[in-house]
Amino acid sequence: MDLIKMDLAKRLQHGLVEMALDLSEAQQAAMIEYVNLLDKWNQAFNLSAVRDPHDMVSRHLLDSLSLLPRIQALCAEKPNMTVLDVGTGPGLPGIPLALSLPGVNFTLLDSNGKKTRFVFQALMALGLKNVKVENTRIESYQSPGQLDIVVSRAFSSLADFALGCEHLCGPDTRLLAMKGQYPTDEIRDLPAHWQQADARAIDIPYCDAQRHIIELQLTRP
Repeated sequence: MDLIKMDLAKRLQHGLVEMALDLSEAQQAAMIEYVNLLDKWNQAFNLSAVRDPHDMVSRHLLDSLSLLPRIQALCAEKPNMTVLDVGTGPGLPGIPLALSLPGVNFTLLDSNGKKTRFVFQALMALGLKNVKVENTRIESYQSPGQLDIVVSRAFSSLADFALGCEHLCGPDTRLLAMKGQYPTDEIRDLPAHWQQADARAIDIPYCDAQRHIIELQLTRP
């Protein structure tokens, strides 16, 4: 392992300790490989505004993994969970989560073909078997069954997120939206049949920006 990879690996490891997350050495190594792939492709295809691989560890990997405890808790309530990542971009938060949860089925969706092509190549390189890629808009996507969890990371307003996913959701579906500052106005503007089920502030190691996870639930069929 070269010095840069070792430095990135240490940064990830320290961040995981601070977040009280337990991932195997193989899972951590795969995440560093993902960062290396993203960095390489980013130089040619502009997939992410984050350019420094060290920042990618904090602002991409650790930020995505902040969803892990809640998804693990939901998965403990029901086996064979399905998770949809809407507006995944270059695979965030879907790829870090899928690497962490090999027993959970993920679908990563984005309308940008350049980004979904990268995601497909990354899945092949990482050997991820629990992920499908969909190049389409959320309004056009049809799931074979009701989704259990839908996640988004800086995808859209909460109202647009909820309404775009609504045809895939039932009363047990949970929407997990990753936001910066607490989105007071967006929560106020939610449709009446959607409600905030939970909201929590999260601390991301090596990142000073505010981060929140907002959980939404449909209140009618």
